[in-house]
Amino acid sequence: MPQIPVGEVYKARECIDVSFSNGGWFIDENCDSRRMGLYALIDPFVVGVILLLIFYFGKRPRPKAKLGACETPRPESELDPSRDIVDIIKRTNKNCVVFYGSQTGTAEDYAARLAKEGKSRFGLNTMVADLEEYDYDRLGQLPRDTILIFVLATYGEGEPTDNAVDFHTFITSGELLSADNPSPLRDLAFAAFGLGNSTYENWRGRRWQGGVEEDFLAWKESMWTPLAKMFGLKERPTVYEPTFAISPLDELTPTSNGVFLGEPTIAALRCAPQGPYNAHNPYLAVVSESYELFSSKDRNCLHLEIDIGDSNFSYTTGDHIAIWPNNPSEEVESLLRILNLWETRNRVVDIKAVDSSVKVPFPTPTTFDALFRYYLEICAPVSRQLCATLASFAPSEEAKERMALLGRDRDHFIQETRSAYFNLASLLARVSRGDAWRDVPHSAVIEGLGKLQPRYYSISSSSLAQPRMVSITAVVESKAVKDQEKPFKGVATNYLLALKYHQNCEVPPESFRLSYQLHGPRNTRKDVRLPIHIRHSHFRLPADIKCPVIMIGPGTGVAPFRAFTQERARDAEQGQKVGQMLLFFGCRKSSEDLIYAAEWERYKNVLGDAFEFITAFSREGAEKVYVQHRLREHARAISGLVSQGAHIYICGDANSMARQVNAALVQILVEQNNLSRPDAEKFLSDMKSRQQYQEDVW
Repeated sequence: MPQIPVGEVYKARECIDVSFSNGGWFIDENCDSRRMGLYALIDPFVVGVILLLIFYFGKRPRPKAKLGACETPRPESELDPSRDIVDIIKRTNKNCVVFYGSQTGTAEDYAARLAKEGKSRFGLNTMVADLEEYDYDRLGQLPRDTILIFVLATYGEGEPTDNAVDFHTFITSGELLSADNPSPLRDLAFAAFGLGNSTYENWRGRRWQGGVEEDFLAWKESMWTPLAKMFGLKERPTVYEPTFAISPLDELTPTSNGVFLGEPTIAALRCAPQGPYNAHNPYLAVVSESYELFSSKDRNCLHLEIDIGDSNFSYTTGDHIAIWPNNPSEEVESLLRILNLWETRNRVVDIKAVDSSVKVPFPTPTTFDALFRYYLEICAPVSRQLCATLASFAPSEEAKERMALLGRDRDHFIQETRSAYFNLASLLARVSRGDAWRDVPHSAVIEGLGKLQPRYYSISSSSLAQPRMVSITAVVESKAVKDQEKPFKGVATNYLLALKYHQNCEVPPESFRLSYQLHGPRNTRKDVRLPIHIRHSHFRLPADIKCPVIMIGPGTGVAPFRAFTQERARDAEQGQKVGQMLLFFGCRKSSEDLIYAAEWERYKNVLGDAFEFITAFSREGAEKVYVQHRLREHARAISGLVSQGAHIYICGDANSMARQVNAALVQILVEQNNLSRPDAEKFLSDMKSRQQYQEDVW
């Protein structure tokens, strides 16, 4: 299929939600001009989905596809109208639908922004659609002029997000791939933007200095231009149109029945939380223990034991836990004041979507204080697109010009914000020199900030050793910011640090300077609790406990390997023979951040020669030593274990460590196994395809 480029090839880099894109569009030689795909090539899952979509949007009509393992498709009479995407689109007269598969909220935010831009800029009747909320049996019956856009994120090693699993199953079902059953979707136009990780084996792209946000902005411009041309869309002057209507409810107070002050669900509001607990309904778990792992004065690393007791959760060694944080009081106050909402922070407001196809992303009615404390991502860096949106509401002409420049000039925006970590409050204050932004529509704030998302951590305990207790190992994020008094502080890890200080009756150091509502939205929690849910992972020990494993995890990347080692130590204590384990761990100094030192000794006593703990300290000697250096020193042992079928696991930094480790392993295979470099790279690639080489990187 020939590819006709549009604009430039855009890249990406790793972030919390890492992205890359390869902008362009394709036209089949044998199709008419309206059968078009504007796409972004990403990691294995999204690449696969896009290729399947290309096949699925084929040339000839065919019978409707089976779903998954079903032998026959469901009759249309059995389809639920509330989930039938075709029925919904036709009933609401939509002509552009933006689907999203999102794990941390970035893809969801981008989908909402695309839908809003399509409506305001071109007059499209758009909607945003969560992939898991709809059925796709009749997708081929969409009107000819319907535009579909997919914003697809991944996690792990290119796996579909939780809300995209069913769609992935649908699009990869055997019937859709059958050459005898070409697709009925020849007339649909679709676009796709993916968020992945450049360490994935099938990553395509190049590095772009601006990061994920600039990738998205560049890609969408390369999409809208040909899309408008092919569909005859006329661009119109952009005028801000609110997505949400915010109405004061002065007859209610924060203590009135039915007012949400941070509760995630109606059941939690009624003090009667109930399962099933999941990504939409967190479990309020007791933190049974929390303590410091570092000996450093200026850095913190926390260990928490979280009781999942009477929840419906079960976990498997290697899974992730999601923590639902809240924002610090200092940042809540800063934003309330700069938006001139401090005096009315406890006013109850009702929030409704202007368009019936849009969902309010949090419960309502609520207050501005609760909105900024529990429901919105107020500490995140501000996007350039939000700067452009807010410029016209600036409190002065000078501020308007400064904000507009940030919004339209990519290079200027990057230069001004790259290392400053401006959140909305700090950026508004900087641009206006402290003057309040009194005229900003509340809807624009909600749209621009997005929903406060849970943060995911590798579970550092074995589900066999402690099935009802989950361990977390987390470095507290705090970075000094150039020319600013306040450091940038991670939302969730500093929330956990505050919980640890509180639980252990410790006085926080003066440098901490953050406070949280640790007793819950209504100050009713007597013990230390965290809203959580569990996310299952494919990062697993081999089923055969005799299989050797090689684990590389510097810093808190060692968290899942603590769980792996704990599990095999339990197996050994029960008299079972376990395979050889090599664990490569790196940190700065043995005296400061060699975490779980006593535990590694204990595991060594239990496992004996089956366990070797190899350290690399980057700041103890004249030269820096990292895990990749230790790998080369143990090349013969690694080669021997690989020849015995060992599984290799890497956890930690994706940007540098994972690449360096992969390069070291390739070199080991070249030198020890007499392979050429291409053959060594293919060998590791084949291990990945067999799930013998796994990465859990960020």
